[in-house]
Parts: sequence; structure tokens; C-alpha cells
Amino acid sequence: MIYMFLANGFEETEAIATADVLLRAGLEFKTVGIGCDVITGTHGIKIECDLCDCRVSTDDDISAIILPGGMPGTTNLKNSMVVTSFLDFASQNNILICAICAAPSIIGSMGFLNGKKAVCYPGFEGELKGAILQNESVCKDGNYITAKGAGVAIDFGLEIVKALDSEEKAISIRESMQCR
Repeated sequence: MIYMFLANGFEETEAIATADVLLRAGLEFKTVGIGCDVITGTHGIKIECDLCDCRVSTDDDISAIILPGGMPGTTNLKNSMVVTSFLDFASQNNILICAICAAPSIIGSMGFLNGKKAVCYPGFEGELKGAILQNESVCKDGNYITAKGAGVAIDFGLEIVKALDSEEKAISIRESMQCR
């Protein structure tokens, strides 16, 4: 199961475009709302999540955790004990952790990107403690995928598909979506 955590103030494009790509790949995916089932994005779009954070457990069979950015969504995710406990669990168990835009600052501040190649939205680099900053739009190093922002959300989703399924599946989806 892939869990995408959404907190009020999340960046809608980063969440929806990524979710769309994962669903096209046929990957098992659930959105998890922090504090409630209906979460409002940074631009006022409301999303009814599949689950509330009170109904998820690290005992679930988790293949990946995804954190969209946006403000104050990133801050709200960082302040969630559920999110940080899932990230700790994922890090300790080599589960894929994916963060885009400002959200890499969460895993960076937790020390998970130390010695890892990573990217984030400009201005959040200081939170990527010990990371080896890259110039790419999307970056994978080990069990971590990071991306710069909303404009590369489809590429971010395709990198997750590549990691959880195959490069061939990612290429097929890219072509069917008419992406460069």
C-alpha cells in the first residue's frame, strides 16, 4: 500500500498529478488526511481522503510514503506525530519515502537525507541536513525520491512508478499522457 499524507495547505497539483500517475500504473494507493477526512489545499480545493490518520497503522503493508509540499501543508505534516512516526518506521524498514517541493525539508530535518542526493523547492535547502544537493528536477537516492515542485509532479509520480514497478511501465505511462 502506498500512503500519501495530506494536511491542510497541501499543494494540490503535487498531490493530484502524482496520484493520477500512480493509479494509471495500477498501484495500490490511499490518501490519508491529517486530523480529518476532508483536507483543503493551499488554493482552496478540498479533497476527501480515503482514510483519516487515526485509521492507519505501521502494521499495514506499506510500500511507500508520499509527502506533497505546499504551505502551510508541509508545516502541518511536519507537526503530525502520525507522519513522523510513519517516516521513522519507513526509514528503519527501507520503505520508499517520496517528498516534493517543501516536503523534503521534513525528511531532511529528521536527518534521513544525510549523505543522500536530494532536491527541494528553492529556499528550503537549509533544511536538507547533510544532503548532497542536485540540480535535477527529480532525484532518487536509495529509498528516497525528492522533487522540486508542482511543475515536475508528473515526473515525480513516474519516478515512483519506476521504483515500485518498472522503468517500462513509467515510460508507457509517460507516452500515454503525452509527456516529453
